[in-house]
Amino acid sequence: MKKGRIRKSITLKLFISTAIFFIIFITAQLVLQSFFFQSFYTSKKVNTLKNNLEFLERKYRITFKNAEGSIAVIKKFEENNNAKVVVLENNGLLSYITDTKEEFKDSNKIRIIKAIIEEWTSNPEAFKNLQEKGKTITYIFNDPYYNLKHIVAIDPVVINNNVGKVLFAVSSLQPVDEAVKVMKEFFIYTYIIAIILILLLSTIYSKMISKPLVKLNKTALKMAKFDFDEICEGNTEDEIGNLGNTLNFLSRNLKEALSSLQESNKKLKKDIEKEKELESMRKEFVASVSHELKTPISLIEGYAEGIKDDIMDEEDKEYYIDVIIDEARNMGVLVADMLELSKLESGTQKINIKPFIIDDIINNEVKKLNKINEDKNNEDKVNILVDLQKEVVVLGDEDKIHQVITNFLTNAIKYTKPKGKIYITSKIYKDKLLIEVENEGENIKDKELTKIWDKFYKLDKSRNRSLGGTGLGLAIVKNILKLHNSEYGVCNTNRGVKFFFTLNKKKD
Repeated sequence: MKKGRIRKSITLKLFISTAIFFIIFITAQLVLQSFFFQSFYTSKKVNTLKNNLEFLERKYRITFKNAEGSIAVIKKFEENNNAKVVVLENNGLLSYITDTKEEFKDSNKIRIIKAIIEEWTSNPEAFKNLQEKGKTITYIFNDPYYNLKHIVAIDPVVINNNVGKVLFAVSSLQPVDEAVKVMKEFFIYTYIIAIILILLLSTIYSKMISKPLVKLNKTALKMAKFDFDEICEGNTEDEIGNLGNTLNFLSRNLKEALSSLQESNKKLKKDIEKEKELESMRKEFVASVSHELKTPISLIEGYAEGIKDDIMDEEDKEYYIDVIIDEARNMGVLVADMLELSKLESGTQKINIKPFIIDDIINNEVKKLNKINEDKNNEDKVNILVDLQKEVVVLGDEDKIHQVITNFLTNAIKYTKPKGKIYITSKIYKDKLLIEVENEGENIKDKELTKIWDKFYKLDKSRNRSLGGTGLGLAIVKNILKLHNSEYGVCNTNRGVKFFFTLNKKKD
């Protein structure tokens, strides 16, 4: 797998293609120079010598009667072209040759010039052919003694439409041969250095080009896995930079679209769950209402039939009638609570917020409970302890808060152990008043602490009618406190259970 990735690496592909291209280019250049430089240089040298000799011929034609002028022109030609010039008469006799003593000391040069002239004059038709052609002749002369090559250029000097003289220019090719030999040896080192540089530069170039592409690919792969945090960083303004910017733009749009889709899915999921919860609550509500109404209806029906059949004495009949009245009253309370809860949950219930002193409500309710408490047996009596902040003015609907306090105290009385205590306290909490009602008794199981605010939820699973209540009290309290933006709750304590809620204080 790793080997496959290496083969497909764009960095490697760029490196190989770049290196091969430049290696072929350098190799071709060196091969062309090695095989064709000498012939190209020789051809160039021949043409240059030929053109310059033709120019010399025109000057010599003008100055040949002036010996000094002719010699000066020839010497300048020899210096500029690194060549030796010989002038022959049309009869083959030597008219001019370099006359410096140094030149004549070099017997080899004299020998070569002599050999060239002898070779050319050995052909009796040479002058005739030269005159007929009337143009410069060039060829390469091979020295058999030293195996050296010389360029020979022969140009006729036409005087009065006749070849009066012949200019011979001889230039050695030995420096070229030596240079080519040295150059071929030098090419070996040049080629090795060039290969090293090509490999180094190809590595740098391939990484420089492939790095942003690898980054783009990395970003695209993360996008494919729904990870849109990777950003293509690059300041180039070329196509790769534009592609990176486009990919970043696409990533942001996809991230926003996916986030929006996820939010929509969450909302849809919540709506579905809420719908299921509402359906479950509806079914539970119907079942609870049916259960709550079943008992009083059965009692009313049974006692009514007994009265109709007139099967009891007057004392029993009066008892039956009292039971029917009590159960009808209980049903009325249940219906009233259901209507109130419905208004609170639907938002149609309005509350009348105004300042009032909550101490009075609590103290009055405690007096009522103490009165009821006095009528109980000593074993069932409870002790209510009150510790309130005096004369604290709060903001709220006085009637609704009265209903909340009554419910909390009624529940506290109901679940306080025999001869237990109920603690009612209030504390200043920032700009709020915290009211707490705590009773001594059994703790509520943790899993039931949040459920007690639900409709028809009772801690007594048997729904014992002796405890009274419709099961809607705390649900009504919860909605009332929500309308007051109150912080409310219930918790277990070392002594029992504590209910609490807050109300905003009136600002001074």
